Amino acid sequence: MIAITATRVSQLRQITIILGAVIWLNGCSQESQSIGETHQATVVRISRTLVPLPPWPEGDERGMANTLGAGTSMRCAYHLNQADAQVYELSHLRTNDMPSSPWAAPIQYEYSPTGGVPHSLIAHHPGTKVIGVSGAQGTQMDAFGHWGYLDEIWDGEEKYPSDKVKYYGGYTEAQVKPTPDSPLLKLGIDKAPPIITSAVLLDAKTHLGKGEAMKAGQQIHGKDIENMLEAQGLKWRGLLPGDVLYIYTGWSDHWQEDFYYHGGPGLSFDAAQYLKTKMVVLVALDNPFTDAINIGQFAGEAEPPPGTPSYVGGAPVHHQNLAYSGIHQIQNIALAQMAADKVWTSCTIILPIKVVGAAGAPVSPVAIGVPNN
Repeated sequence: MIAITATRVSQLRQITIILGAVIWLNGCSQESQSIGETHQATVVRISRTLVPLPPWPEGDERGMANTLGAGTSMRCAYHLNQADAQVYELSHLRTNDMPSSPWAAPIQYEYSPTGGVPHSLIAHHPGTKVIGVSGAQGTQMDAFGHWGYLDEIWDGEEKYPSDKVKYYGGYTEAQVKPTPDSPLLKLGIDKAPPIITSAVLLDAKTHLGKGEAMKAGQQIHGKDIENMLEAQGLKWRGLLPGDVLYIYTGWSDHWQEDFYYHGGPGLSFDAAQYLKTKMVVLVALDNPFTDAINIGQFAGEAEPPPGTPSYVGGAPVHHQNLAYSGIHQIQNIALAQMAADKVWTSCTIILPIKVVGAAGAPVSPVAIGVPNN
C-alpha cells in the first residue's frame, strides 16, 4: 500500500481545483466581457486560499517568490485561456547604441563574418562576442545579492567594512561573497526562480503625468498606486500576493536620449514599504533605477526627492526591495504597447538568464492578456 501524506493530499486537492477551474474557464472564452470579468473575480477569490504567506522557511533565498504556486498559476490560467489574448514582449532590443548605465561598462556586440565548413554546403555565423557589463544594461533583473546593508553608517573615510555587510534574510558577507573576486554564493540571480504569475499594469503616464511622460524625480507613492488601481477599474482586485506589478511612467519615451540615465521618475520609499505589505513578487518600471531620481542627484548637484532617507544613498527602493522585502526588480522594461492596449491584468513569464553568482542578468519578459481599447 502506498502511504499518502497530508502534504500530498493538499497538493492533489490544489491540482484538482486548478484543473476544475481551467476546464470551467474553457467554456468561458466566448462569453461577453462583463461575464468574463465575473469569471476572473471568481478565479481571484479561489486563488487567495492557495497562495502561501510568510513566514518563509529558514535559509530562504526566494523572497516573495515563495508565493508562487497553485494560486498564482490559477490566475495565470485565466488569461492564457482567453480567446482574444495577445502576447506582449516587454524588453528593449539590445544594441550597440542603446543607453548605457553610468556605473557599468557599456555593452558592445561584435559580429563575425559568414563562415563555412570545408567540403560541405554549410554556411554559418559563430556566436556574437559581448564586451561590457551585460547584467546591468538594457532590460535587466536584479538579484537580491545586488544590494546589502551595514548596521552602522559608513563615513567614507575609513576602508569600507565589507566584512560587516549583511543581506536579505540576514546572510553575512562571508556567506554571500567571501572573497572580493568570489561570485555571489547566496542570493545571486541563479537563485531566482522562474516567475510565472499574474501581473497588474498601472498607467502612471496617464494618471500622474496627465498623458505626458513623468518628470525626473517625480514620485509614485503608495496612495498613487491605490488611486490608479481604482481609476483603472481594479479596486475590486487590488494587488495580490504573488502578483508582478508593472508601472508605465513614460520615461521610456526617452530611451534613445542622452539624458535617459541621468535621472527618472520612480517609486518613493513609502511605495516600497507599501509593496512589501502587498507581497508582490516583482516590480518593474520603464525607468533606469526603480527609484525616483532627480537629474544631477548622483553628481551631488541636486537633492533626492522628498521623503528619501539619508542613510540609503538616494536609492531607498532598491535598498528596501532587495535587502529587506525580498522583492525582485526589473529596470528598463518596455510597457508602451501594453499600456496603449490597456492590458491591465495579464499572465506574465519572466526568465532571467542563469548566470552563476551574478548580481543581475538580462531578461526578456512577456505578458499574455486581452486588449481593452
